[in-house]
Amino acid sequence: MRQLFAIFTVLGFLQPMPAAAEDGPVVVELYTSQGCSSCPPADAMLHDLAKRDEVIALSLHVDYWDYIGWVDVFAQSAFTQRQHDYARAAHSASVYTPQMVIGGVDHVVGSRPVQVMDAVQAHRAKGYPVAVSLSKSGDTVQIDAQPGGTGDYVVQLVRYTPQETVTIRRGENAGRELTYVNIVQSLEVISQWDGTSAFSMVAQAPGDDPVVVIIQQASNGPVVGAAQLR
Repeated sequence: MRQLFAIFTVLGFLQPMPAAAEDGPVVVELYTSQGCSSCPPADAMLHDLAKRDEVIALSLHVDYWDYIGWVDVFAQSAFTQRQHDYARAAHSASVYTPQMVIGGVDHVVGSRPVQVMDAVQAHRAKGYPVAVSLSKSGDTVQIDAQPGGTGDYVVQLVRYTPQETVTIRRGENAGRELTYVNIVQSLEVISQWDGTSAFSMVAQAPGDDPVVVIIQQASNGPVVGAAQLR
């Protein structure tokens, strides 16, 4: 039965998603840790999501499992804080791994493929109100967004490493070699926007790492628009 479930899960990932009201990709944030024994299935699911043009799949490694015996080489305290901020916005008293935050509002256990895909498809069907476009020239990226309703928005620039493999020598995953994708290296607020008029700015983005821009209601609210350059 487990083999059949795995097959159906893979087939489900390969099915095309319905078109969105707006053509912006759905933002999926996975909060994970190399020291978490239940995280590898969610990390593997992110591999599938990362292949989709209609999804921006991001892996944010948290540091609160480092004490178990293995320090996650990708973890940042800023990502732990971001997860706590999401919990606070959702009036939740706790955080956990693996957790996926979809569109800034839906919190799903990252190893539950049916729930994850249902949430992603719901966001695709609804669409984001703000259309975002990006273009890169040298070490800068041009960011443009069209008005889609007023609000208190933050414009966030994300850089990630597409893939790395790590041999884990201690902790709950000791002895395993795990491959991670779309590993976030930086996520910073670069501007605020009220959405009443077109947004345009040039931001620094040196190097060849992919660029993602997420426009989101302030205080970890819903994502209203996003785009990426791979």
